[in-house]
Amino acid sequence: MWNEKYDRDDFLYGTEPNEFLRIASLVLPENANILSLAEGEGRNACYLAQQGHQVTAIDASEVGLEKAQILAEAQNVTITTQLADLNSYDMGTEQWDAIIAIFCHLAPRLRQKVAKQVIKALKPGGFYISEVYAKAQLQHNTGGPKDPDLLIDLVEIQQSMPQFNWIHAEQTEREILEGTGHTGIGWVSQVIAQKPIGNPTRPRT
Repeated sequence: MWNEKYDRDDFLYGTEPNEFLRIASLVLPENANILSLAEGEGRNACYLAQQGHQVTAIDASEVGLEKAQILAEAQNVTITTQLADLNSYDMGTEQWDAIIAIFCHLAPRLRQKVAKQVIKALKPGGFYISEVYAKAQLQHNTGGPKDPDLLIDLVEIQQSMPQFNWIHAEQTEREILEGTGHTGIGWVSQVIAQKPIGNPTRPRT
C-alpha cells in the first residue's frame, strides 16, 4: 500500500518537517542519536539531520526510503535508512537519545508492543516525541486513517507509558499543511515525554 502511495514524482507529505516536531525537537541534546519510526519519505529525518543529529529512519516502504535518501542528498545531509516491519524490528536496549513517531498509526496490539519497545530502547533521560491523529479526526477529511482503531487519543499514549515524565501532552485541533497528504484542520494527539533516570522500566505503583 505505502509503496503505491509513495510512487509519485512529488512527496506525498511534502519535504518540510512536521511543525510540531520542529518545535518539540528543541528539547533534544546536541548530536542526539535518534530513531524515527514510520519515517516514510524522509522529511522529518532530514530536518533532524540538518540540526546536527544522527538519525536512523525506519519504514516498511522501500519506495519511501529511497525517496528519503534522495531528499537527504538534495539537502546535503546524511541519514541511515532501514527497511523494517515494526512487528519484528528490534529497537535495542537503552540505545536512543530520542525516538520519534510522527503520524505513525498502528493497529492496537502492535501499538502496545511498540510502546513497550520504546520504553526499553530509550536511554534514561531520553525523549519520545509523537504527533498522531486522534479519534476526533474522523470528523474531518483532511488526512489520516479512516479506521478508528488506528487513531490514537492522548489518554491511550499516556497509559502506555505511565512511568514517563510528560513535558508536553495535548489533544488539540490544528491546521496541518503537509503536501497533499495532510491538508487542513485536524485533530491530533501530541506528546513530548522523557524517560526517567534511575529505574525507568518499572511502572510506578
